[in-house]
Amino acid sequence: MSDPGFLASGISSGIKEKNKKDLGMLFSEQPATAVGVFTTNKIKAAPVLISKEKIKQKNSQAIIVNSGNANACTGDMGLKDASDLCKLTAQELGISEKLVMVSSTGIIGVTLPMDKMKTNIPHLVNSLSPMGLNDFAEAIMTTDTIPKIVMKKAMINSKEVKFCGIAKGSGMIMPRMATLLAFIITDVAINPDLLDDVFIEAVNNSFNRITIDGETSTNDMVIMMANGRAENSFFSKESSDYQTFKSSLNALFSDLSKLILRDAEGATKTIYVRVEEAKSNEEAKKIAFQIANSNLVKTAFFGEDPNWGRILSAIGTVDAEIIPGRIDISFDDVIVVENSTSTGMELQAKQILVKKEFQVTINLHIGQGTAEVGTTDLTTEYVKINASYPS
Repeated sequence: MSDPGFLASGISSGIKEKNKKDLGMLFSEQPATAVGVFTTNKIKAAPVLISKEKIKQKNSQAIIVNSGNANACTGDMGLKDASDLCKLTAQELGISEKLVMVSSTGIIGVTLPMDKMKTNIPHLVNSLSPMGLNDFAEAIMTTDTIPKIVMKKAMINSKEVKFCGIAKGSGMIMPRMATLLAFIITDVAINPDLLDDVFIEAVNNSFNRITIDGETSTNDMVIMMANGRAENSFFSKESSDYQTFKSSLNALFSDLSKLILRDAEGATKTIYVRVEEAKSNEEAKKIAFQIANSNLVKTAFFGEDPNWGRILSAIGTVDAEIIPGRIDISFDDVIVVENSTSTGMELQAKQILVKKEFQVTINLHIGQGTAEVGTTDLTTEYVKINASYPS
């Protein structure tokens, strides 16, 4: 990003082995409007509790993130450590502690190695650079295999506005308010309440429409900072600039969520489950998630088996209105079920399931409700990864 007024860094502080990067920072050269959403898991990590409180002021300038240790279920010591990281970061940056948020991801139930982290915060700050986004993205990874960065540009009030999203996440992905870790930075000038509205909608349309394993982490958060460096005029909800901003942000979030699905733990396929003609959008979403989270359905996808019976079974467990004998199911353009009965096209459907990405469409023939959820297959590799991961 050329001069959006944000700097980033990522270094090794000794939390992880083999000198892997594990400590990252994002810094805005001027205070920024900030919004965020956090895990709905009742067991919340210390950094979530700290940052969730700070985001209420809708103003921030820096966030420090570590990987390899979640600082979750660590009691009062965990809260003190998270708070101390904010204080130390603020001191090194020469800004108010109120403007620093904190985030962690990794093993649950282990206290942070604060001596190592304290020693490395000055180095982290000195490493801040406009070119540091890749280092930051690498520093927040856990079981991810690739850094996840998406950039967009848009013209608002004849000013070029830049967007950048950085995320980590490949397992424990089943959002209910937020998901994984994601940090969005932009140089747009925008009213805080307007930003919050667009941000929440973008989260709900993207991160809240994907599931890998049905799990919601203790540490999930999505934070966005807008520092106004683009110097565009403020715009209203009724303006074309608002629509441009909204479209750009939704596209960025959508691209990030797709990167997460493609890097899912052990996954070999990305599947989009679309439910049409449900009684309502909400009922369509419930049914789509039930299918997308079904272990039997997901293992069938891994085996490239068009086992539509498992899909019908999953639909029948949902508290939603259906007509049992009126359900259609398609894999891409191959219709395998009409009126809840086989069309005899299983062999053709099997050729669809060989692909790395495909869509399953369910038509309920009841109303106008529609929803789409992204998911993955469930593989033996996923089991191996999570059988050997401590928490």
